[in-house]
Amino acid sequence: MNWTVSERSFEPGKITTNGNKYMTGNGYMGFRGILEEFGKEQLTAVTLAGVYDRSGDKWREPVNAPNGLYTVISCDGEVLSVLETEPLAHVQSLDLRSALHRRETVFNIRDGGRLTLTAERFVSMDQLHVMAGKWTVHSTVNCRIEIKTGIDGEVWDINGPHLFEQRNQLQEEVLLTTAVTGELQLPVAVAELAEFAFPEQVVDEAAALRAVSFDIKAGETYEWCKYVAVFSGLNGEGDPAVQAVQTVRTAAEMGYAELLQAHRRKWEERWSRSDVVIEGDDEAQFALRYSIYQLLIIAPTFSEKVSIPARGLSGQVYKGAVFWDTEMFMLPFFLHSDPGIARNLMMYRIHTLDGARRKATEYGYLGAFYAWESQDSGDDACTLFNVNDVFTGRPMRTYFRDKQVHISADVVHGIWQYIQFTGDDSMLADGGAEVIWECARFFYSYAYYNPVKERYEILDVTGPDEYHERVNNNAFTNALVQETLEIALRTASLLKDKYPAVYAKLAEQFADGPFLAEFTAMLEQFYVPQPDPDTLVIEQFDRYLKLEEVALADLKSRVINKNEYWGGGNGLATTTRILKQADVVLMLNLFKGKFSKEVKQANWEFYEPRTEHGSSLSPCIYALVAADIGSPDWGYPYFMRTATVDLTGESKQYVGDLYIGGTHPAANGGAWMAAVLGFAGLQFDGLTAVLNPALPKAWRSVELPVVLRGGSFRLQISREEITVTAAPDNSIAVAFTGFGGEPELCHPGMQLRLWTQGKAQGAAEENADSGVTTIRQQ
Repeated sequence: MNWTVSERSFEPGKITTNGNKYMTGNGYMGFRGILEEFGKEQLTAVTLAGVYDRSGDKWREPVNAPNGLYTVISCDGEVLSVLETEPLAHVQSLDLRSALHRRETVFNIRDGGRLTLTAERFVSMDQLHVMAGKWTVHSTVNCRIEIKTGIDGEVWDINGPHLFEQRNQLQEEVLLTTAVTGELQLPVAVAELAEFAFPEQVVDEAAALRAVSFDIKAGETYEWCKYVAVFSGLNGEGDPAVQAVQTVRTAAEMGYAELLQAHRRKWEERWSRSDVVIEGDDEAQFALRYSIYQLLIIAPTFSEKVSIPARGLSGQVYKGAVFWDTEMFMLPFFLHSDPGIARNLMMYRIHTLDGARRKATEYGYLGAFYAWESQDSGDDACTLFNVNDVFTGRPMRTYFRDKQVHISADVVHGIWQYIQFTGDDSMLADGGAEVIWECARFFYSYAYYNPVKERYEILDVTGPDEYHERVNNNAFTNALVQETLEIALRTASLLKDKYPAVYAKLAEQFADGPFLAEFTAMLEQFYVPQPDPDTLVIEQFDRYLKLEEVALADLKSRVINKNEYWGGGNGLATTTRILKQADVVLMLNLFKGKFSKEVKQANWEFYEPRTEHGSSLSPCIYALVAADIGSPDWGYPYFMRTATVDLTGESKQYVGDLYIGGTHPAANGGAWMAAVLGFAGLQFDGLTAVLNPALPKAWRSVELPVVLRGGSFRLQISREEITVTAAPDNSIAVAFTGFGGEPELCHPGMQLRLWTQGKAQGAAEENADSGVTTIRQQ
C-alpha cells in the first residue's frame, strides 16, 4: 500500500500549498514542507507550539524560530537552486509511515554535466527538540562544490517581527542563534551542528553560516549530515541556549542513522494505535492515512498547557489560535487512539479558565465565556474587525468574538466526552467541574427568560453558520446549552458520591451566585427548536425560513469579487437561506440518539443544497449523517472532499483580503470521524461499543485499533461480519454489539464475532472448537 505523497516536477506556483502538503512535525514544533534553499519569502517556518508574541498594535501570533536546516549548494560558482535555475528533474516526497521528507533535484552544469542533489530530513518524534537532515551530491563531471549551511535567522512573520536581541555564536563546533520575544521576553535558542568529511570549512559566526568547498569526482557520491536543536523558555526548564547546545551535541553523537531509527520506532508505535485499513478503495485509504498523519504531527504529547491551533503548526494563520475545532473535530480521534493526548487537550481548557472568566466579566456576564480564538492565556485573540471589505478596503465589524457563545458549551461537551469515554472522572477534581459550572453560570446569565412564552431562550448569537450573525435561538447553540446544564447537574451528583471534598469546596465557591437550583429551573423551562411536525425540518434559528430562497448557483452568480465575504452586515448570504457550513446537521450528528432517521434525512436533504461548504469543517458532517441514515454513498463524496483538502490545496485561501491558508486539522479529524464513526458505525458511550457499519460501495471492509476504557481492541468490520479482538493484557472486559444485536462482553485475550442474521447461520458450529466466540446478531 502506498504511503508516500510525491510530485515529480517543481512548480513555483505551488510553493505555498506544498509548504502545507509536505509538513513535518512532532507536536512541539512544525516545519513547513519547504526545500532547503528556501527562505522567508517562500514562507519557511519552524513554528513553536504555545509560544506567542505581539508586535506593536498588531494581533498576537505564534513565534517562528530560525531555520537550522538552511542549506544552499553551488557548483563552480553557480548557485543550484530551483528558485534560480530550472531543474532537469525534481521529485519532492513525504513518507507518511516514518514522517521523512525527501527531495531529489537534477541540475544541468558545465560541460553538459548533471549534478544530482538529494536531501532528506525529519522532525524527531523520539526527541522533540531535534531535527536532522542528510544530503548527498553526485555529478557526472568533475567540478567544485560549495555548501553554505547554517541557521537562517531571517524569519517569516505575518505580523512580526517577534525575535529581538538576536545573537549568533560559535561554541566550539556548534553554531548557536539566540533571541528573545518582544512581548513576554521568552528566550528562543537554535543550535546547529554539521558533520562533513571534507576538510575546507569556513564559519561566518556573525551570519551563523558555514561554507564548505571541495572538489568532487565524476561518478562518486558525497554525503553529509546536520543536526538541529530548538528550545524556548516557555516551560522554564533551564537556559534554552545551554539545552540546545547540549542536545545537538548528543544528537550528533548518536548519529543520523540511530536518530532516524528511534524516530521510526516512535512512528510505528503511533501508527499501531491509529492506522485505519480500508479494503477496496486505495484512494480513500491514502487520503485517510494522510489525514491521520497530519493529526499525529501536531498532537501535544509533551504538555497539557497547549492545544491544537486551527491551522496546526503550519504557520501563523488564524493567529495560531485554538478554536472549537479541537473539541468537535479532533478530540474524537485522540479519544479512540491516544487518550493521554485527549486529556492534554481538555486540560488546556482547564488551564485557560481564568482567561474565559476575564472575557465573561468584560462582557458583563457571570462564569466563563471561552475565547473564540484562544492562545496561551485563554484571553480572546479574536479581533472585532476580522475581515476587510474587498470593495472599499474598510475593516468589517464581525461578531465571531462577541456572539459565538457556543464555544463555552463546546468546551463542556469536550470535557464530558473525555470523562464518559475514558472513565477518567479525575478530570472533574482536577478543574473540570469548575469549568463546567462556570460555563453553566455564563449561560444562566446570558439567557433571556421570555415571560410570554414562559421559557428561557438564547438570543443574539452566531452559530456554526457564520454567514448569519446575531440570530435568536440557533438550534445548535440551544441544544449545546441544554447539554451544558444537564452535564452541570450530573457533575454535581458524581462529585457528591466520589469527590465530596471537591464538591464541598466548589459549592462554597459558588454559594453567592447561580448554581444547581438555578440550573435546574432553567433546564426545566429551556427552549430548543424541534422538528416541524409536517416537514420534520428543524428551523436553524428564529425566522430563518423567512429569508430569501435562492439556489446556491444563483447566489454565486451574484459574486463580483472572488474574495468577497458572504457574511457580515452586507454579505451576499446574510439575507438568504444559504449557509456557510453544517449547523442543524451538525447538531443532529452530536445528538443522533435523540432524533429519528426520518428527521435526520429530512434535514440532510433540506440543508445540504443550501450549504456552501465555505469551511473545511462542513463536508465531513454531511458524510457522518449520511452514513447514520444508511446512505453512505451520499456521504462518500463529502468524506473524500474532507480527506483530500490538504492534498489538493483546493481550499479557501482568502476571506476578504485576509490570508487563511495552511493545513486543516479539523478536516483531518473530520475525515477520521466520517470513516470510523460514520462508515464503520462505531459509537461508544463509556459502557458499550455499538457497531452499525454503513460502508460505501467500494469498501469491502475496515480494520482499525481502538482504545476503550484503557483496553486495546482491534476491529475488523465488513457488511455482514465484525470481529473484535481484545489484547491479552487488557484489564477489563468491554461490551460490544453489532448489527442491532444484544451486547456481549469481550474479555481480555478474547476474539468476538458478530454477524448479520443471514451470515450467522451455522457459524456457532463451525467455530465451536476454535476458541472464537461467535455471537449471532440480528
